[in-house]
Amino acid sequence: MTTSAERRGWLSVLSVALGSFVLVLSEFLPIGLLPAIATDLDVPVGTAGLMVVATGLVGAVAAPVVTVATSRLDRRVVLVALTVLLVVADGLAAIAPSFAVLLGARLLLGVGIGGFWAIGAGIAGRLVAAPSVIRATSFITAGVSVATVVSLPLGAFVSALASWRLGFVIGGALGLVALVLQLVMLPSIPAVQRVRFSTLGALLRVPRARVGLIAAAFVFAAQFAAYTYVAPYLQDLVRVGPETVTLALLVFGVAGIVGNFAAGFTLGKSVLGTIGVSKVVLAAAVIALPLLAHSVVGVFALLVVWGLVWGALPLGMQTWMSTASPGGSETGLALFVTTIQLAIAAGSVLGGVAVTSFGLAADFWFAGGIAVIGAAVIVGLGLRRANGIPVAPDATAADVAAAPTGPVATVGSTGA
Repeated sequence: MTTSAERRGWLSVLSVALGSFVLVLSEFLPIGLLPAIATDLDVPVGTAGLMVVATGLVGAVAAPVVTVATSRLDRRVVLVALTVLLVVADGLAAIAPSFAVLLGARLLLGVGIGGFWAIGAGIAGRLVAAPSVIRATSFITAGVSVATVVSLPLGAFVSALASWRLGFVIGGALGLVALVLQLVMLPSIPAVQRVRFSTLGALLRVPRARVGLIAAAFVFAAQFAAYTYVAPYLQDLVRVGPETVTLALLVFGVAGIVGNFAAGFTLGKSVLGTIGVSKVVLAAAVIALPLLAHSVVGVFALLVVWGLVWGALPLGMQTWMSTASPGGSETGLALFVTTIQLAIAAGSVLGGVAVTSFGLAADFWFAGGIAVIGAAVIVGLGLRRANGIPVAPDATAADVAAAPTGPVATVGSTGA
């Protein structure tokens, strides 16, 4: 029977999940609004695109900075403050009289994104019982998949029917809902440990943490080297129309949502196994896409497979990092957020170079090669000893939830 405390814990998780959804929605919503913003504020589309890149780069810096600066504060207070920052950023963007003001609003959003993900993504362990931690975390990370699915169509819809400013009004309104829910549902979550920049540096001396960060960098770079150019691939190589492109992206996004929740269960069986298999399958799907460009059905099937495994990887890598951190999960997640934001930017840039120099097919093969390297890192190095303790591929959710957060934190073996 579900107790009142358990129900409140899950409602708290949902309030954080809604916050993660609105943050990612606000981050990617402008992509569908770029032409309208550029026209209205009289800037080139390329210049308008800076507000998307700038948000991610600020988030990369903000993750460790916010973690260190707020490490003594109640985590409830910090999460609420970051959600307030989200609402202010979207509100300021909605009324921005110039591109400079809009860019400033996006920089504020970047602080909110970096800080929220470094703290909120690992907060489930403070809200629900240990056996439910991974499943609760999957609800929080599902906000990424759902927002990715919704943001581009919503942006295009708003741009077609109303002013681009309405998109930011919608983001701000949803942020207010998340804020109210967090104020009502989140309990006091006292700070556990003071985090310093030296603590973050110590993480890089932990073998298991280094493996996780390197593997995460490869997989996120691979993902965005390919995904950034999936629409041109569909239009130019598969030769389908805009409606089919939209449907394909929707199919990919829905598959990602399913994969995210499925990973909540498979990670309970094997963390390393889930990550390793997902990376190998992602590489195979991306490499095969140009080879099956002549078959729309084949392409859709590959997009489903790609979406499923991509939905599992952020949660899997986050779980890995949470159990490898000398300063607790927030320490690992702060550097994790920084790593993936930089990897996303690098992947997009390298993908653009590949497309410009060698064509769309070469970009997907390049991305697949990066993913193969990431799989080799996590499987090969992940099977070795971390901090002198064997890291087994059959680590379970219970091991993850109970993993120590001291200097020798690893995922324990359950016995092969």
